[in-house]
Amino acid sequence: MNQVRINAGVWRSRVLKFPDADGLRPTPDRVRQTLFNWLGQELTGKTCLDLFAGTGALGFEALSRNASQVTMLELAKGPLQALLQNQKLLQAGKADIRQADALKFLAQNSQRYDVIFCDPPYHKQWLDKLLPLLLGHLSAQGWLYVEAEYALKSDSDWQVVKSGKAGQVYYHLLQPVSTPAPATQP
Repeated sequence: MNQVRINAGVWRSRVLKFPDADGLRPTPDRVRQTLFNWLGQELTGKTCLDLFAGTGALGFEALSRNASQVTMLELAKGPLQALLQNQKLLQAGKADIRQADALKFLAQNSQRYDVIFCDPPYHKQWLDKLLPLLLGHLSAQGWLYVEAEYALKSDSDWQVVKSGKAGQVYYHLLQPVSTPAPATQP
């Protein structure tokens, strides 16, 4: 069993355990520290969506820093079970953990989030499909955090506000270029 430690907040230093799974890459501690520095440490009252929850490190870290609610999506059975065990261990009642495909969830959900974490499996062109959809799921002053195997550049939809690289991971904080249009139901 692998583990990752929560950096700060009410669950500071608590350990999350997770299994080996194909493509599962926990966000490194240093990168999570940088991300939450960018977001302002406290997430009090913020709603978050973790599209590819994996280890749960980003979602549980957000809850530890007082996010009001975090929806965590995970399709793979092993990591999903570990998320549910960690939720129980932490008594994380504000974690809404679902076994779901990110694209199907976004197509059926119209909620807007203050922070969206997007760390999809590499080399599968997920970002090409997700980035256009995420505009309609972000609140007016919301932030999108993206990890990828390559550096993202600002375009007509997204402004890369901050970015960095750790090992083979490029990480980015994005905001919409203009106010997002409302999410539409299919």
